[in-house]
Amino acid sequence: MLVKEIMKRKVIALQKDNSIADAITLLKQHHIRHIPIINESSHVIGIVSDRDVRDASPSVLDKRVDQSLLNQSIGSIMTSPVITTHPHEYFEDIAPIFYENEIACIPVVYNMKLVGIVTEKDMLHTFIQLTGTHSPSTQIEIKVPDRVGVLSEVSSYFSKRKIKIVSVYTYPSPGNEEWKVLVFRIQTMNPLAILQDFEQTEYEIMYPIREEDDEFM
Repeated sequence: MLVKEIMKRKVIALQKDNSIADAITLLKQHHIRHIPIINESSHVIGIVSDRDVRDASPSVLDKRVDQSLLNQSIGSIMTSPVITTHPHEYFEDIAPIFYENEIACIPVVYNMKLVGIVTEKDMLHTFIQLTGTHSPSTQIEIKVPDRVGVLSEVSSYFSKRKIKIVSVYTYPSPGNEEWKVLVFRIQTMNPLAILQDFEQTEYEIMYPIREEDDEFM
């Protein structure tokens, strides 16, 4: 899935000479948490978060503070330079950027101009869509040998039962590099028959867990 498929195209932006008061108004009016700062050519030169604005704003409880601080330029508190991405980048490639840099949004730039924005909420929504958790389904996790063709082998069991696979992804088996875990979401509310099929194989069902096997019982 490409960034252009998940980004918001209508971006609320400001220029660095706009005031902190302007940012407060836009954040409240549009219920957003970040505002990219652009120049006259729509190039991204900074970004401001609701936290930046809150930290720079005078307390309403302290009458001694000069409220004219809100008239300061947004450029004085913006973060620069800014991490950006391209609309043709893959969703999977920008996910580590969010994690490693501990950021909550990434402006999207095409031909050096701001064309969109991706937030952590957009990323979470996309993950939900990709994993199929938004639709009625059942999750099964199966520990399998990490070898060529194993996904096809396991998938054939669902085909024999005429069970539709909604989504599938994989993660390494903890503590064992020779195995991995396949996570299937399947379109059935009663997985007992397919679970019994796998019990007769070399594969190990990791989830659903039988109550007597649950280490927290």
